[in-house]
Amino acid sequence: MAHKSSSIESKKNPTYSHRNLKMGLIAGAQLMVVLDITIVNIALPSIAHGLSISSTTLAWVVDAYTLVFGGLLLLGGRSGDIFGRRKMFVVGILIFAAASFMGGLATSEATLIAARAIQGIGGAIASPNALALITTNFPEGRDRNEALGIAASVSALGASMGLIFGAILTQYLSWRWVFFVNTPIAIVIAVLAPKFLKESSRNKIPSDLLGSVTSVAMIGSLVYGLIHSASSGWTSTISVVAFAGAVIFGTIFIFREKSHKAPLVDFMVFSNRNRSGAYAVMFLVAAALFSLWFFLTQYLQIVLGYSALKAGFAFLPMTLTVMVLAKVGSKYVKRIGPTLYLIYGPSAIAVALFIFGHLGPHSSYLTFVLPALLLNGTGLAATFAAVLITALSAVTPKHAGLASAMVSVSQQVGGTLGISVLITVATGLIHASTHLANGTAIPSTKALTVLAEMHAWTGGFKVGAIIAGTAALVGALTIRRPNTTNLVPIIADAS
Repeated sequence: MAHKSSSIESKKNPTYSHRNLKMGLIAGAQLMVVLDITIVNIALPSIAHGLSISSTTLAWVVDAYTLVFGGLLLLGGRSGDIFGRRKMFVVGILIFAAASFMGGLATSEATLIAARAIQGIGGAIASPNALALITTNFPEGRDRNEALGIAASVSALGASMGLIFGAILTQYLSWRWVFFVNTPIAIVIAVLAPKFLKESSRNKIPSDLLGSVTSVAMIGSLVYGLIHSASSGWTSTISVVAFAGAVIFGTIFIFREKSHKAPLVDFMVFSNRNRSGAYAVMFLVAAALFSLWFFLTQYLQIVLGYSALKAGFAFLPMTLTVMVLAKVGSKYVKRIGPTLYLIYGPSAIAVALFIFGHLGPHSSYLTFVLPALLLNGTGLAATFAAVLITALSAVTPKHAGLASAMVSVSQQVGGTLGISVLITVATGLIHASTHLANGTAIPSTKALTVLAEMHAWTGGFKVGAIIAGTAALVGALTIRRPNTTNLVPIIADAS
C-alpha cells in the first residue's frame, strides 16, 4: 500500500511527469549518434558517384567518423564531469548539428571527410554525457533501470536502423539528406535539454588532453597506413612512416596513462580476465562486422540491382532477430554464464560471413542472403547480450563508468581498424582481378569492374569470417562464469 502511495505521489511530481520527455531527449540523441555509424553506408554508392570518390578514399567517409568518435569518447565523458554533463551534452549536440549540415553541403571528398570527423567530435561529447545524464535525472531503482534499458536497446539497434533510414532518405530525397536530417533534430534536442534535464555537479578532475590526442594520433596513423598501403604498397615511405607513427604515439599514450593522476584509461580495469576478454571479443566482432555493412550494401545495389530503399529493408529481418533475441537472451546470461554466448555469438557471425564469402552474381536473396543474415542476427544478439554484463562483472564503482565506456571504445576502434584492413584486402584483390581478367572475353569494362569488385567483396567477407572466428576462440579461452553477486548497476560512459 505504501509503495502504491509513493508511486501516486511520484506521478504528481513535475519531475516525474517529464520523465518520458527526458528519456526521449536522451534516447533521441543517442540514436542519432549511433545511427550515423551506418546510415551513411547505404548511401556510399550514391556518394561515390556524386562526388567521384574512389573506393579506397570512400573508406574514409566511414572511418573519419568512427575514428574520431572512438578516440575521443573517453575524453568526452570526462568533459561532462569537469564542466557539467548537461552543458557538454548540448555542446556535443550542436557540434554534431553543424557538422551534419556541413556534410550535406559538401562538394568535395575533403569537405565531406572533414565534416564526418567533426561529427565524430560532437558524437564523442554528446553520447557519453547523454548516458551519464540518466544517473542525474532518473532516481535509482525501476525508473533508472528502465531508462538504461531503453538506452541500451537504442545503442544495439542503431546500426541496423541506420541502414533503413539511410535507404529511405537516399531513395526519396538524396544522399545529402542522411546528413541534413540530423540538423533540425539536434537543434530541437539542444533547445529542450536545458529546460527539462537537470545539470550534474562539477568535479575538479585534471584533464588528460595529451592522452586523448596521442590515442587518436595512434589509431589515425595506423588506419592511414593501412589504407595507403592498399594503393601504394606496404613498403612505401608514407606507409612505413604512418606505421612508425602509430608505434610512437602508442608508446607515448601508454606511458602517459600510467603516470597521469587521473588517466583517461586506468589500466586496472583490464586486470579482470573476463572483462579483458569481453573487450577483445567486442573489438574483433566489430572489426569483422564492418565487412557486412560496407560490402553487402554495395553488393545488393550494384550486383543484384536493388534500390537503396530495398537494400536497406533487406537488413530488416536481421534487425528484428537482434531485437527479439537480445532482449530474451540477456535474461539468461547470469543463469548459464556468458561463455557459451561469447563462443556461439562470434562463431555464428563467422559462419554467416563465410557464407557471404561465396556470393555470386546470381545469388538469391531468399535462399542465400536471408538465411545468412538471420544467422548473423542470432550471433549479434548473443554477443551483445553477454559482453556488457561480462565487462561490468566484478568491477568497483570507481571503474564502472570506464568499464562500460571501454565496450563502446572497443566497438568503435575495432570497427575502424577492421574496415581499414578489409578495404586494404579488397583493393588488392580488385587490382589482382582486373590484371588477370584483362585480355579475356569480358563483355565490357563495366562488367570487368563488377566482377573485380565481387571478387574483392567475397575476399573481404572471408577475412571478416577469420576475424570473427578468432573472437570465438578468444571467448572460449578467456571467459569464465563471473561471480554475479559482484555485478554493479550500469552507468554507461559516466567516466
